[in-house]
Amino acid sequence: MNDMSVIRITQEQKLDRPQSGSGMDRVVARRGIPLNLRIAVAGVAAILVLAAIWWLMPRTGSQTIAADRVKISTVSRGTFEDFIPLRARVTPLVTVYLDAIEGGRVEKVLVEDGATVAAGQPIAMLSNAELQLSVLARQTEVTQQLNTMRSQELALAQSRVTNERTLLEAETDRRKAERQHDREAALIGRGFVSKRQFADTQDDRDYQRRRVAVLRNGQATDERLQASQLAQLRSAAQSLESSLTLARANLDALNLRAPVAGGLSGFSIQVGQSLSRGERIGQIDSPGRNKLVAGIDEFYLGRVQVNQAAVLERGGKTFRARVTKIYPQVQNGQFTVDLQFIGPEPADLQRGQTLQARLTLGDPAPALLVPNGAFYGETGGNWIFVATPEGTSAVKRPVRMGRRNSEVIEVLEGLEAGERVITSPYTGFADKDRLDLTR
Repeated sequence: MNDMSVIRITQEQKLDRPQSGSGMDRVVARRGIPLNLRIAVAGVAAILVLAAIWWLMPRTGSQTIAADRVKISTVSRGTFEDFIPLRARVTPLVTVYLDAIEGGRVEKVLVEDGATVAAGQPIAMLSNAELQLSVLARQTEVTQQLNTMRSQELALAQSRVTNERTLLEAETDRRKAERQHDREAALIGRGFVSKRQFADTQDDRDYQRRRVAVLRNGQATDERLQASQLAQLRSAAQSLESSLTLARANLDALNLRAPVAGGLSGFSIQVGQSLSRGERIGQIDSPGRNKLVAGIDEFYLGRVQVNQAAVLERGGKTFRARVTKIYPQVQNGQFTVDLQFIGPEPADLQRGQTLQARLTLGDPAPALLVPNGAFYGETGGNWIFVATPEGTSAVKRPVRMGRRNSEVIEVLEGLEAGERVITSPYTGFADKDRLDLTR
């Protein structure tokens, strides 16, 4: 009992004693991060930040662009058809312009604009009093000159007749003198003719001979001079006749006529209107015969040749044409060619109508092809942007391109089949070497 009391007192004493807590708390030692490790971590973080900034910053020679702003096409192998599309304008094959040869006042208009006329058909009548008086005066002058020349021709003819008559008389006198000389020569030996008489007869015979010789020489000289003079007179007469014919033609030109058959257009003169010499009054187009006039990019100037074939479709039918003339003058980046139909042409063609045609430049051939696009106008076919397989970027690459048509371009060097290239315009980034394509 006493022991138990002692124990209770002891526990109570322990309970009454203040608790210090030293028996329950434990001192924990603090452990810090090493300084070297902290420096290394900070350096790596700084490098990562700088790398991210460098990656996000636009680099020199590159540009970021949305992928949907560009057109990406695939390089493929196929058959290159060497042609170019043409936008051709229908023009009459033959056009004859009508000008007023002589000016005057319009008295009558015989046909209407748009009518079909025959060659030589009168279309209008003019009057010109001054021209008419001038032609009449010219005709009178020419007639007087012709009459004078004919009088000179008559005088020359009469002179020739006179010379021939004189020569005939001289020939007759010579023959008489020779016969008289022959008779007296037979009688002088018999004494029937005196020597004096015979000497006179000889002198007369010699005189007649010389006279005939002189007249013949003179007649030959006159013939040459007269022939030359007659030739000059006849030439002058022809010139005067031509002048008179021209004057009459000028007067007849007041009656306007259609020089060829065809459709009359641009003919809008009115009665009472005054026309000056050489004024354009209309034109006549060849009926049912047309040609095509087309403008072609100057890039093809060295490849287009006369007689190259062209094809056009109209109304479900195919029509053929050929190049007949090339105009090498370049205007606004184009030159012009004329094409003429081979065989029949469409029946419903109208002047000024526009048709689509294809001009063949060469035979089809297998080739590496890239779709034609606006990029060619900025690169000239010397380089192109090639997209990576992932499509996240595109890099400028030098290439060599050859022939092209409206659909594809022939690739000679620098690309492989299956590669993808940007064929849309390069406006705004043509000077870059790399494109970053964002989705």
